[in-house]
Amino acid sequence: MIYPSDLEIKIGFDRIRAMLLDRCMSTLGRRQVERIGLLTQKDRIELLLNQTEEFRQILLQNLPFPQSNYFDPTEAFRRIKPFETFLEPEDLLDLKLSYETILRIIAFLSQRTSEEALKFPWLATLTANLETDPQLPKDIDRIIDERAEVRSSASAALAEIRRRQQRLEAEANRKIAHLLQQVKSQGLVSSDVELALRNGRQVIPIAAGHKRKIRGIIHDQSATGQTVYLEPEEVFEINNEIRELELEERQEIIRILKTFTNRLRPLIPELIACYRMLGIMDAIRAKALIAIDMLAQKPRIKENPGMQWVKAMHPLLYLSHKAQKKHVEPLDIALENDNRILVISGPNAGGKSVCLKTCGLLQYMIQCGLLVPMADYSEAGIFEQLFIDIGDQQSLENDLSTYSSHLLNMKHFMEHSNGKTLFLIDEFGAGTEPRIGGAIAEAILEKLNQKGAFGVVTTHYANLKLMAGKHKGIANGSMLFDTGSMRPLFRMKTGNPGSSFAFEIARNIGLPEHILKQAGEYAGVQELDFDRQLQDLDLKKSELEDKEKELRSADQFLSEMIDKYEKLSGELEGRKAEILAQSRAEAKKVLADTNRMIENTIRKIREAQAGKEETRQARLEMDQFIQQQEEKLKEAKTHQKKEKKPVTAPVPERDNTPIVIGDAVRVQGQQSIGEVLEISGNKVVVSFGSIKFRTTMSALEKLKKSSLGQPAERKVKVKMAFDINEKAVEFNPQIDIKGLRAEEALMKLRRYIDDAVLLGVKQVKILHGKGDGILREAVRDLLQGIPEINRYRDEHPDRGGAGATIADFR
Repeated sequence: MIYPSDLEIKIGFDRIRAMLLDRCMSTLGRRQVERIGLLTQKDRIELLLNQTEEFRQILLQNLPFPQSNYFDPTEAFRRIKPFETFLEPEDLLDLKLSYETILRIIAFLSQRTSEEALKFPWLATLTANLETDPQLPKDIDRIIDERAEVRSSASAALAEIRRRQQRLEAEANRKIAHLLQQVKSQGLVSSDVELALRNGRQVIPIAAGHKRKIRGIIHDQSATGQTVYLEPEEVFEINNEIRELELEERQEIIRILKTFTNRLRPLIPELIACYRMLGIMDAIRAKALIAIDMLAQKPRIKENPGMQWVKAMHPLLYLSHKAQKKHVEPLDIALENDNRILVISGPNAGGKSVCLKTCGLLQYMIQCGLLVPMADYSEAGIFEQLFIDIGDQQSLENDLSTYSSHLLNMKHFMEHSNGKTLFLIDEFGAGTEPRIGGAIAEAILEKLNQKGAFGVVTTHYANLKLMAGKHKGIANGSMLFDTGSMRPLFRMKTGNPGSSFAFEIARNIGLPEHILKQAGEYAGVQELDFDRQLQDLDLKKSELEDKEKELRSADQFLSEMIDKYEKLSGELEGRKAEILAQSRAEAKKVLADTNRMIENTIRKIREAQAGKEETRQARLEMDQFIQQQEEKLKEAKTHQKKEKKPVTAPVPERDNTPIVIGDAVRVQGQQSIGEVLEISGNKVVVSFGSIKFRTTMSALEKLKKSSLGQPAERKVKVKMAFDINEKAVEFNPQIDIKGLRAEEALMKLRRYIDDAVLLGVKQVKILHGKGDGILREAVRDLLQGIPEINRYRDEHPDRGGAGATIADFR
C-alpha cells in the first residue's frame, strides 16, 4: 500500500520509469515497465533483483546476448483469431526474426558451467517452461524472403503465374517500344519523348492533334490538354492478360498465407507466452542498463522491515552530478528495532530533504525489483506500506491549506501504520505557529513510535530533537556543516541532533550585525544556548573521533614495529645459531686434522728410527701445518668481527625552528626518524619508510638534517642471508584470509604484498569470502593505499566473484 497516490512523483520514481521506457527496445518491454509497482513478497523481490543482476553481469562482460529484433506481434495475433483471416508478409517477416531471437535467448540461457550448473539460473527461470517450435522460422522462410515478399517457390501455381507474367510483360515492353520508334520516325512525337506510366500501364505521350493517327485507348491528358497519354491497341490485350494474372497472383498469395495462418493459429497461446518472456527480458535489460549508469548493485534482502544501508546515493542526483562531473556524498542509513525512527536536523539546504527522498526512492526501487546505488553488503528489509508527506499540498479544489493537508496525511498515517510501515515526513510540524506545530508533531511522532512504525523525518524543532533521549525507538541524525567555510557538507551522522546554524548563515551572507543581535534577544538566551550546545557537542564529538583515529593509527604503527622487531630478532637468532654451529664444526675439523698430523709425525719418527735430521724435518712440517690452521682460525675470527662490527650512527641534534613539510622529525622519546609529508593545522602526517603516521605537532621534535649523515645512514640496515630464488619458488600467487579477524587478515596480507613487490609479481589473488562484505571492504581500503598496486577488481563470477579480489601490480 502506498500513500498518497502520487507517491511515485513525489519521490522521483516517475523519472526512473521514464528512463526505463526510453531504454526498452519494444512495446513488449514498455508494457512490462508500465506494470512495475511495489512488491511485498521477499521471494518475488529476490527473483527480480537476481535476474537484473545477472543481466548486469552479461552487459559488463560484453557477452553475446541477443539484443535485436524485439518485435511485438500481439496485434497481429489478435487480428488472426477469426477463421479465414491471415498474416500479411510483413507480419510474417517480423514473426520470423523475433522468434529466431527467442530461440537464441533460450539457447544462450541454456549454457552451463564446467560443474554442469546453469551460468544464469535466475534468468533461465523465464525460459524453463516455454514450448517452442524450431521449425517455425524455417517454414516462414520458405514462404517469404528478406524483403517481406512471397517467394515464387511458395507454390507451383504461384511460380507458373509469375512465369507467364514475365513472358507477357516482356512481350508488351517489346511491342510498345517498337511502336514508340515508329511514331518518332513518322514525326508524330519528338525524338526525346519517353514512355510514361498511367493506371499501371505503359503509354505513349502524344500531341492531342495526332491522337487519331494511332489506334488505342487514352488513359490521361496533361493539365493544358495539349498532350494525351495513349495505350496502343497492339499491347492493350496483352496488358489485360497481365492484370488478370496479377489478380490470380494475389489470390494464390492469399491462399498460401491463409494456409500458413491456419497452421499457426493453434500455436498462438504458446507464442504469446514466448513473447511475454521477450518483453520481460527487454524490461530486465533496461533495468540492467540504468543500473550500470547509476553504479547500482543488489543489496541483501531481509524478510523483516529495516535498513542497514552503506554508501547509499540518490540515483537521480548521482546521474545529474555525474554529467556535471561533480561529487555526490554517499549516506549511511540505519533503521532497526532499537532505532526505528530517524529525526534528521541541520542547516537549510544541507541535504535533509535529499536524504529523506533517498530513503523513499531507494526503498521503492528495491521493492520494485530494481538495483540501487549502495554497497552490495547493505541490508534492505521489506515494508508492506509506504507513506510520504513532502512538499506543498495545498488544495484549492478542496479548500485545504498546506498545513491542513499535512494534518490529513498525519491522520491517515496514524490510522493505518503498523510494524511494517515506512513513513517519510519532510519539515515535520512546519506550516503553523511554531510552538503549537511542534507540540502536535511531537504527539504524532510519539503515536507512530508506539505503533512500531519505521520512519524518517526532517525538522528544525528542538522538542522533536529531544525526543530521542526520552523515547526508545527514536534516534537523532544531523547533516554536517563546515563552520570554517560556512557551507553544508551534505554528510549525515547519526547519534546527535544538528544545529540549524541560522545565525552563522545569516552572518555569512552579510546580514547587519545589529539585526542579528536584536534577533538573538528576541529568540531568548535559552534557545541560543541550546543551539550553541548542539554545535559544541558536534565539535567535541568530531575532536574525539579524530583522536580515536590517531590512536588507532598509532596502535597500528606500534603493532607493525613490534612485528618487524620480532621478525628481525628471529632472523638474528637463527643467524647466530648458524654461525655457532659453523664455528664448532670448523673447530672440530681443525682439532681432528691437528691430531692426525701429530700422530702421523710420531709414527714416521718411530718407524724410521729417525735421526736428528729426520726428526727436525718432521717437526718442521708439523709446525707449518699448525701455523696454517692458526691462520685459518684468525681469518674466521676477522670475518666474524667484520660482520659484527657495529655501525656508529650519528647522534641527531634537535632543531628548535618551526616544523615544515620535508623536515626530519621523531616522536618524543622514540628513536625512529621520519619525514613530514603533510601539515594541516596542528595535525601532521609523518612517513617512517613505507608507514604513514598521523599525530599532533606537539608530539614531535625536529632534528637537524646536518646531524643525521647521509640518507642511507639514517636507515637501519639488516643483512638477511636468504636465497631469493628459494623464496620465489615458495611464493604462492594466491592468499587465503577467510575466517581471520580483520586485524589478523590485514597484517598477514601486508606481509604477503611486501613479498610480492620484492619478487616482482604482476598479479595476486586474495580469497576473503563474501560474508557481510566487511573483510572485502577492509582489503580494498588497504590495497587503495599501496602505491605499488595498479588496480584491483572482483574475480570472474565462475571463479569466486565478489568472494575474491584480483590485484594487479604496477
